Amino acid sequence: MPDMDLTPRQIVDALDRYIIGQHEAKRAVAVAIRNRWRRRQLEADMSREVYPKNIIMIGPTGVGKTEIARRLSDLANAPFVKVEASKYTEVGYHGRDVESMIRDLLEQAINMVRAEQSQQVRDKAEAAAEQRLIDLLIPGQTTAEADSSAVTSPQAHGYVSTEDSHERRQRLRQKMAEQLATGNLDDKTIELTINRRPQTSVMFANMGIDQMDPDVANMFEKLIPEQTTRRKVTVTEARRILREQETEKLLNPEKITAEAIQRTQDSGIIFLDEIDKIAVGSGEGRSSGGGGPDVSRQGVQRDLLPIVEGSVVATRHGLVHTDHILFIAAGAFHSAAVSDLMPELQGRFPIRVELSGLTKDDFVRILTEPGNALTRQQQALLGVEGLEITFEDSAIEAMAELAADANATLENIGARRLMTIVEKVFEGINFDAPEMVARGQKQVTITADFVRSQVAAIVADKDLSKFVL
Repeated sequence: MPDMDLTPRQIVDALDRYIIGQHEAKRAVAVAIRNRWRRRQLEADMSREVYPKNIIMIGPTGVGKTEIARRLSDLANAPFVKVEASKYTEVGYHGRDVESMIRDLLEQAINMVRAEQSQQVRDKAEAAAEQRLIDLLIPGQTTAEADSSAVTSPQAHGYVSTEDSHERRQRLRQKMAEQLATGNLDDKTIELTINRRPQTSVMFANMGIDQMDPDVANMFEKLIPEQTTRRKVTVTEARRILREQETEKLLNPEKITAEAIQRTQDSGIIFLDEIDKIAVGSGEGRSSGGGGPDVSRQGVQRDLLPIVEGSVVATRHGLVHTDHILFIAAGAFHSAAVSDLMPELQGRFPIRVELSGLTKDDFVRILTEPGNALTRQQQALLGVEGLEITFEDSAIEAMAELAADANATLENIGARRLMTIVEKVFEGINFDAPEMVARGQKQVTITADFVRSQVAAIVADKDLSKFVL
């Protein structure tokens, strides 16, 4: 169920496992998610009047803005899309219109609901697929024929009784089912008919089918006939294909679409990144009268405003009301300010939080505390080769110090600087790992001296920026 009834404190604690610091931003998003749960407990009349408090996060790159939103959607089990405001253009210019973010969000919701309902019918689908698989392995009779009532005719009149034949067939099917269960037939090859409808979204990508009128898009889909092919596949592959086909038969597309639209409207989250890139600062679009590459930035804000305020967006699956979708915007705002956005758009983001830059101590925590820390990732990757990596505390301190110094003297790219440092430290080890293990070297200890020796060249040149991923 979307927006699980986690308390704000539980949400913050869960975010703390992956994101260091930024407590103000975590508290803001935690309250926003809890308020959505609270709204669903209200009477329908009051519930319709309670609108989400959209959030705008302000802070330099690499401090956790995107990660907070992404982890939040996982916790809430809600439809989520991340979009960059800078890729949209004003209506009339070449580029994607802002309504496409709602269509993308609905597609995510449909995939979520389909996956959930597929799980609910999984047992039935597997049983049906198993029977079809047995039909393919025992030619000459289908499941329906095997289960039909046998007609017994007197042998004295020259007819053969079908009762014994039916029993033998059932015993044969039982033995075949036992063979399939043990996996003895997994590598056996059988011929299978596969029906597939081409994906119109891929075929007509250049035509912008996602931005077409929904009726026109559906017409294109119906024009494309279903493709039927015969393929030789292993029993393992056939079981997967048949399970998917049987699952599709058990699913109700109308029910999935209706549930997905409802979930999109009530629980959808859109993370609107780089919103500062569509801000029009003083002396730019406001006074120049247009022209140049930024001509449509003010127009994008005007197009975005009704979506955030609450409107109805037509999609190929139906109408979607955006009134209760939660928008989380983010931007570095280096060369622009929030006040450079349209006043009407500013008013739709009542909650503003500033994320602080990361210090050396933050970098130490980032390298050691999260479950997906870069150091743990390297240990896991090289562990596949059979190489055990250990870090001295001084090595962690050295990497954190180098990252903090580089951010201070060069462009501040936040925690992404650690990726540069860690990759440079492990550059040689990653390359030589197979040979090291072959020579019998199974352990490597990372020291502070080793870290500095690996990164010394680029630090000395003050040119870390060319190594940024």
